[in-house]
Amino acid sequence: MSAGAALVWCPFPDEEEARSVSGTLLDEGLVACANIIPGIISLYQWNGERGEGREVAVLLKTHGTCVSRLASRLAQLHSYESPAIIQWDASAFPDATAAWLAGLEPGGRDIGRD
Repeated sequence: MSAGAALVWCPFPDEEEARSVSGTLLDEGLVACANIIPGIISLYQWNGERGEGREVAVLLKTHGTCVSRLASRLAQLHSYESPAIIQWDASAFPDATAAWLAGLEPGGRDIGRD
């Protein structure tokens, strides 16, 4: 777990779901920003077969202390059986970004917790 900035990438089947899930994650304090990127084309291997589809990607900006809860919550909210949730620590960011992300509560707020 990082003490600084982290990014999480996740594709969705459509913009409606990407917006809905991103809004929930914002409301729950797990992310500071969600960049929704429409119109990606995904080529993939799944269950031993090659596939292709159109998806909507989301790049989520968060604090390292929120990553574990974010990944868990994202998996709960996502419609895919096994969504691709990929996280990486951001090692270079300006002080203003660090301050912005530090405003997130560790692990998010209690909204929506099971």
